[in-house]
Amino acid sequence: MTRLAVEPRPMRPTLGTPPIEWRVIAGRMPYEAAVAAMQARVEAIVAGKAREAVFLVEHPPLYTAGTSAGDIVGDLPFPLYRTGRGGQVTYHGPGQRVCYAMLDLSRRVPDLRGFVAALETWLIATLAHFDVRGERREERVGIWVARPDKPNGPEGEIAEDKIAAIGIRVRRWVSLHGVALNVDPDLAHFAEIAPCGVTAPHLGTTSLRDLGCGATIGEVDRVLRREFETVFGETEALAAQEI
Repeated sequence: MTRLAVEPRPMRPTLGTPPIEWRVIAGRMPYEAAVAAMQARVEAIVAGKAREAVFLVEHPPLYTAGTSAGDIVGDLPFPLYRTGRGGQVTYHGPGQRVCYAMLDLSRRVPDLRGFVAALETWLIATLAHFDVRGERREERVGIWVARPDKPNGPEGEIAEDKIAAIGIRVRRWVSLHGVALNVDPDLAHFAEIAPCGVTAPHLGTTSLRDLGCGATIGEVDRVLRREFETVFGETEALAAQEI
């Protein structure tokens, strides 16, 4: 069922907060480099030495295991990284837009569940631009798309596919990690794991391309930025370069 337990709240910053740095990173950024840059920026934000930022990256093929992930059984075709975000195991790779959001929630609403709801609102609005209806689910994290074209579940449930993942943590009310939106990744790589712990046969993974949308990552980026600003506030785009 649709999750409405947490009503999205405004997450725009207090008056006088500088624009959020919005940086699109060209190429495929190694995971360790992205995490190091994210952690360094968060420490600088906490210390009052840097403004908030969102880094948009693509990674080479890899898996990450969050704090809820148990032991990983069997060999995986790509490297696995243990990470401090919430959640279980997921895949990152080319064709997927990963957005690392380093926001000072003390300048907004210091409410972790409210922050997750705001991230969901951002993703749902972005998908709507491409005529895709993304939805929340009370019992599952991320953004889901109903797939009546696929076989129903064992009790007649409508099949659903996940199109975007959310995994965050906070440090002194500054957020780390963020969201991953499937634009055109190789969906076969998700089959090597139980993405985010989901194993039900009628629940899978999809992408904009899989749903018939031919949008490029660049086109998706422009919508992501526009919809982000409606939820979280003004951004300032900086040149794509190393972070």
